[in-house]
Amino acid sequence: MQIADEMAVSIHFKLTNPEGELLDSSEGDEPLEYIHGHGFIVPGLEQALLGKSAGDRLQVVVSPADGYGERDEDKLQSVPLDAFDSDATIEPGMRFQAESDDGEVLVTVTQVEGDTVTIDANHPLAGLTLHFDVEVVAVRKCTDEELEHGHIHGPEGHHHH
Repeated sequence: MQIADEMAVSIHFKLTNPEGELLDSSEGDEPLEYIHGHGFIVPGLEQALLGKSAGDRLQVVVSPADGYGERDEDKLQSVPLDAFDSDATIEPGMRFQAESDDGEVLVTVTQVEGDTVTIDANHPLAGLTLHFDVEVVAVRKCTDEELEHGHIHGPEGHHHH
């Protein structure tokens, strides 16, 4: 069975940056399951997986435009330190959910200077060329219920292959 829109796909993946540093991986964990064509994974990877079948392995290089987008300097902003919970020690690298015009966004603290905190609403992987090493574990038709709910319903319990 080949990967196409509305299929339930399960993959193992390793994601590295251009320098080869590991950014994310499903190794030692359950495979990532998603509905193809629903934008759960970055467009460049989704495109590369189209037509693949269980057992296929591929290496995919995804440009920022087909990944998490280019960095947008307009998404950097300074906020007063007192906008944060006073009990928290705010340090660079911390991530917070913040409200924006587009709903909730994840922001990363990039700098703390005196009473001013610089936050960055770019995705942490924006502007990066992504290197995926992927193994397709399984491909099946989604159930109507999964399509209706927009996500995969895992099997009861754990299945070990």
